[in-house]
Amino acid sequence: MGKPIALASVSDKTGIAEFCAGLIARGWGIVSTGGTMKTLREAGLEVRGVSELTGHPEMLEGRVKTLHPTVHAGILARRPVAADVAQLTAHGIAPIDLVVVNLYPFRETIAREGVQLGEALEQIDIGGPTLLRAAAKNHPSVWPVCDPADYERVLAALDAGDSVREPDLRRELAAAVFRHTASYDAAITDYLSRAEPADGSAFTFPDEAVASLVRVQTLRYGENPDQGAAFFRNESGPPRGIPALRQLHGKALSFNNILDVDGALTAIAPFVARERPACAILKHSTPCGLAIGTTSLEAYERALACDPVSAFGSVLAFTEPVTRTLAEALSRNFVECVVAPGYSDGALGVLREKQSLRILEPEGGAALDAAGHLRDGVEIRGVRGGVLVQTAPRPARDVDREARVPTERAPTDAEWDDLAFAWSAIQSVKSNAILLARDGASVGIGAGQMSRVDSVELSIRKARAQGLDVAGAVLSSDAFFPFRDGVDAAAAAGVTAIVQPGGSRRDEEVIAAADEHDMAMVFTGRRLFRH
Repeated sequence: MGKPIALASVSDKTGIAEFCAGLIARGWGIVSTGGTMKTLREAGLEVRGVSELTGHPEMLEGRVKTLHPTVHAGILARRPVAADVAQLTAHGIAPIDLVVVNLYPFRETIAREGVQLGEALEQIDIGGPTLLRAAAKNHPSVWPVCDPADYERVLAALDAGDSVREPDLRRELAAAVFRHTASYDAAITDYLSRAEPADGSAFTFPDEAVASLVRVQTLRYGENPDQGAAFFRNESGPPRGIPALRQLHGKALSFNNILDVDGALTAIAPFVARERPACAILKHSTPCGLAIGTTSLEAYERALACDPVSAFGSVLAFTEPVTRTLAEALSRNFVECVVAPGYSDGALGVLREKQSLRILEPEGGAALDAAGHLRDGVEIRGVRGGVLVQTAPRPARDVDREARVPTERAPTDAEWDDLAFAWSAIQSVKSNAILLARDGASVGIGAGQMSRVDSVELSIRKARAQGLDVAGAVLSSDAFFPFRDGVDAAAAAGVTAIVQPGGSRRDEEVIAAADEHDMAMVFTGRRLFRH
């Protein structure tokens, strides 16, 4: 049947001229299309246009080039099946023995801000996936190649002529093709689905869900050394959350570092773009201290005072750039990671003296955008054997002073301010969550307990262990009080006001307890569980 034929049609031209030159040197003929053909000819290579093969010109400004029986019969014909080969011969169709294709840059296009639908649609590749899937389906006879990183491997395999190992490589390349096209289709699905309502009450989940994920890094291990792990990001649209950060210094992020940084972004999100700078200190993905201050240094010192023992080996997040003075304060403690919207030169000099410290900032030095992490859409959480999908939570903002006050006493102005801070801060604390606050800083945090009264008592004990006075503090609870015992415990410690969702069958009992202790209570009507 003559020399073997390779069909080349690539969007990413990296290495394609060298690859095709290598094929030609090994006795192959090259058929190509459009821009790829131009690139190859400019490199001095002898290439036939696909129109010469099909007898039809490219149509619709290049939308139709390879969708033709001559092309696809040449790819799909099974070489060991005599009837398939006979049909090729009868119709004068040459077999195509290698397909090298990568796809239109759809994902790169939609990653740009302000891209219009029409522009995005033009970057949906039709012929490319069809060629790749055909070659991958028939990989025992046809080489399917979609990644420039595989060019050298294919040439080496052709030289080796290893009939034992070659089928395994072909199958590996076929799997890579279907993974690549599935990811590509997932990105398109995600983009076209964004018009669906993002409001949790109106959002409808499809019967089938797909995700387009690309590996950011292979991790040394998972939560524990005996667990393998990798970090993937959502490939469709601009990077969000942790993938939108760049690392300026330090060891590579670990599995647990990434979880803690995610918690730090969640904790700091409600305080972005506020008048006063904020600091969140995270350990095991839940805060051990949060505060606002007149400066970032003051916010850090006040957050640290909440639980300096737990802050050992923590992750810190700031809403404003880190100064040299703040960096000097941070360097006196063992910190795993720092996330901030920038660092002064002096600050970087100080922090880089800590070889292991991971220093992170948003790409391009942008602000830590709350909408960039806690955005409309969905979030996915893995469980054994499946995934849970839910609409992303909205950042808990200031408590509206028009919120329901069911108690006889309304909060004072100072209590309103602290309740607002405490309600914003509680969202990032693991449930059952209780946070005590005074003057814009956490003074005690009770997280992850099996009963709410235990969380209340833990928050009080934590505060007292640091010599912090609970008297006059306010309390935030991520969910309602099922019994009055939590209110009684808080009152006994000197707490004067509470903010909570309300909604318990025993609300009247809980309200009565607050009234007995002359406490103010605010109902938000919104639960903030974080499991």
